[in-house]
Amino acid sequence: MTTNTKTSSIRTVIVGVGNCASSLIQGVSYCRQKGDDAVGVSFPDLGGYTPAQVDLVAGFDVDSRKVGLTLAEAAFAAPNCTERFHTDLADQTAPVLRGPDLDGVAAHMLTKPEDRSFRLSAEPAMTKEEIVAKLRELRAEVMIVFLPVGSQKAVEFYVECALEAGVAVVNGIPVFIASHPVWAEKFRAAGVPILGDDFKAQFGATIVHRTITNLAEMRGVEIDRTYQLNVGGNTDFLNMTEHDRLANKRESKTEAVQAVMEQRLDDNDIRIGPSDYVPWLNDRKVAYVRLEGRLFGGARTNIEIRLDVEDSPNAAAEALVAIRLARIALDRNMAGPIAEASAFLFKHPPEQIEDTDAHDVILKFVSGDQD
Repeated sequence: MTTNTKTSSIRTVIVGVGNCASSLIQGVSYCRQKGDDAVGVSFPDLGGYTPAQVDLVAGFDVDSRKVGLTLAEAAFAAPNCTERFHTDLADQTAPVLRGPDLDGVAAHMLTKPEDRSFRLSAEPAMTKEEIVAKLRELRAEVMIVFLPVGSQKAVEFYVECALEAGVAVVNGIPVFIASHPVWAEKFRAAGVPILGDDFKAQFGATIVHRTITNLAEMRGVEIDRTYQLNVGGNTDFLNMTEHDRLANKRESKTEAVQAVMEQRLDDNDIRIGPSDYVPWLNDRKVAYVRLEGRLFGGARTNIEIRLDVEDSPNAAAEALVAIRLARIALDRNMAGPIAEASAFLFKHPPEQIEDTDAHDVILKFVSGDQD
């Protein structure tokens, strides 16, 4: 979709300067320098906004190796281990500020090897009042949340800050905000838009799993059982070795697949979620997807797929879409969950829509051509 490019930037703050944030920081600079030659950009133009117009004005983190640095420096600081696909970050001079710990750091993450886990900064954490004031001072327009899985209290804290400061939210993790009716009403009441929850990666395990499931349904295959097992070596996978932090993640990924089935599978016949932590994989994620079913006459069939991807750039590509859609929602004075902009990008959106339809819905949303 091509329109006249807007000249204004999209002032964005990042909550959680981990691997996904690193890929986002690199990606903004990459798109600025490469322009039309940038590879793999989702929706190069959305309503006149390009990825190069995302202006990262601050980050919030708790790690001593990131707090007090610029985003350029923090992007490659330990324990980040994602691919360095663009290292010229001279334009990323915004500061990383000390946010509160809350439940953003699991206890076990403080006991693992230093280059693999977190080390808390000795700097005093900013209060809610200070963060709200900082968001206003920065004239922030969009907040993107990249906190570790299981950070329920921390996500809610930052969302409250955004609501008070009038900042749109893009919730990239499986803490249910956009898809939760109580939070949805809070955003409507505050006149603030939110997109979420939990990114579907550009070409990740969930979108691939949904696609083959949808294909089987469309061709009349009776699906009997399926699984998706994921392993990786970044801090997200290490964080998720504490299974208590996994409940929403497993629900989000499972629901994303169940939603494309005409008849939901019994819980015993579907298993989806992170399975193990393999340190040497670093930011690579390897997904094993299997689907078993029956063809005409009950003839058996099955399909197995092994997907190997760099995890964080896969999410950052869609983050650049979501940030621009949030800005469009702000331009239109929209409030509450933006369902039309969320279904294509997130595993647990306010409303599940089949992916090819959801793609068209985004284009209609951007053009303003909505029923």
